[in-house]
Amino acid sequence: MDAAPGEIYGAAKRVTLICLVLNLILTVFQVIVGILGHSRALVADAMHTLSDMATDLVVLAGIAIGSREADERHPFGHRRVETLTVVVVSASLMAVGLYIAWDAARSIYFHTVRQPSWTVLAAAGLTILGKEWMYQFSVRAGRKYQSKVLIAKAWHHRSDALSSVAVFLGVAGMLLKPDLHILDPLAATIVAVFILRVGLSLLWDAMREFLDTAPDKSVVDTIQGCACGVPGVLGVHDLKVRTSGGMYQMQIHVVVKADLTVVEGHAIAKDVERRIRRDVGRVLETVIHVDPALPAKGAAHTPDED
Repeated sequence: MDAAPGEIYGAAKRVTLICLVLNLILTVFQVIVGILGHSRALVADAMHTLSDMATDLVVLAGIAIGSREADERHPFGHRRVETLTVVVVSASLMAVGLYIAWDAARSIYFHTVRQPSWTVLAAAGLTILGKEWMYQFSVRAGRKYQSKVLIAKAWHHRSDALSSVAVFLGVAGMLLKPDLHILDPLAATIVAVFILRVGLSLLWDAMREFLDTAPDKSVVDTIQGCACGVPGVLGVHDLKVRTSGGMYQMQIHVVVKADLTVVEGHAIAKDVERRIRRDVGRVLETVIHVDPALPAKGAAHTPDED
């Protein structure tokens, strides 16, 4: 769907604030149960949850700035601030993944043995449910409003849920058979690999935006097909598309009959823009150049031919 920047910011702010409050509740809950239940793993998971609150604040700031309208100093708007925010969230994801892997390796190397209580297992289960709910809540909003930063934050919630799964499995294994204390660090290592993979993927997408990399060929073909399907368009060339904050910015040259009036050519250009916005979606800006076809060859008129 195409939503106004203010609407996107309002939805993102609402989602992020709700998750911020829930993270605060979970952090206090995990710390209390972790200390009383003799579980360093749950306390560490609480610190992981606490890091979410910091990234929530970063997300709010990034979305607030990114939703501002274009101005004299930023004629293309501020959408790239949201892309930068994705980089920050991705970096924090990878940092968390590396920490979990390092902590797991230390536990295996030093043969660290922890004997938690059944209360810790219940707390880890409730944490998984809470984090998964936050993931679903955030990712639905991110897809609805085409917000990459909300989707990135959703994956942060999912990574937290998976780290809590590692705590749950480790605690369950140790409660059932105390000799299996290695289960906790092994599960944590698997989760760390998954978190690192998601963080790298999000970071790669953000860097592609910074480098003005064209979107997938299917998107480019759809745009070209939209333009060619408009009555009066004889051809299309010099199509350039980039992504900014998850939205498409593009410029395209359409070829029309040379004897059309300016008004008629402009009307065709507006039809092309409307069709692209309707069929492609996520369109932030479309610049359409109208080129007359050469009477003799039926080719596009370009400045090089003057």
